Amino acid sequence: MLHGITNSWRSFEPILLHLPRAIRAIAVTLRGHGDASKPSEGYAMADFADDVVALMDTLGIARAVLLSHSMGSVVAQRVALDHPHRVAGLALVGALPRGRGNPEIEALWAGTVATLEDPVPEDFVWAFQSGTCAQPVPVGLLETAVQESLKVPAHVWREAFAALVATDLRAELPRIAAPTLLLWGARDAIVGRADQDALLAIPGARLAAYREAAHAPHWEEPDRFARDLAGFVASLETQQVA
Repeated sequence: MLHGITNSWRSFEPILLHLPRAIRAIAVTLRGHGDASKPSEGYAMADFADDVVALMDTLGIARAVLLSHSMGSVVAQRVALDHPHRVAGLALVGALPRGRGNPEIEALWAGTVATLEDPVPEDFVWAFQSGTCAQPVPVGLLETAVQESLKVPAHVWREAFAALVATDLRAELPRIAAPTLLLWGARDAIVGRADQDALLAIPGARLAAYREAAHAPHWEEPDRFARDLAGFVASLETQQVA
């Protein structure tokens, strides 16, 4: 499980208890985020992807399904492109094929993130996190997301956003061989249907749309999300048996 920018493993807490016990779920905190180490550099999408593979090596995991949200979806795509034999499937949530040319991401970068300094303003973080949802979510969930984001120093916000803004994977998507499920909220103000259509260039990819959700359907509809994810994982197991 690979979280979005400035989040941590805790962003997946809403669904962890809903997943079948047969699923071994490992929620990761990427470098620079949460309680992970915060080096001065190394925030390119390929750096995050290499970290994921190194973690899999450490845990003795040959292949895994990568569930990923927002920026994490770009990291997961990078893993699937650079290390295809390590990826059993991709579940991409609020996913984007590019940061370059995305008006919301570029506006956030140019308007605020590019000039952020420590301490990162809490009111900005509240607006950033609460703006991902179209439906009510527990206040405690948002409070946790805000506190986790406040652990991220300004240089990580800047470096990770700069790397995301520089990314465009559209030309590479047809090379992804992993079975792919796109989980997308139709009210997402950050990534739109055009982004999902671009991601459908991944051979065999299919889209599960949440009509009332926005950028974080795993927060807004955790029950359905967990069912959709479990069904996708089960379908991969069936394919392997066949």
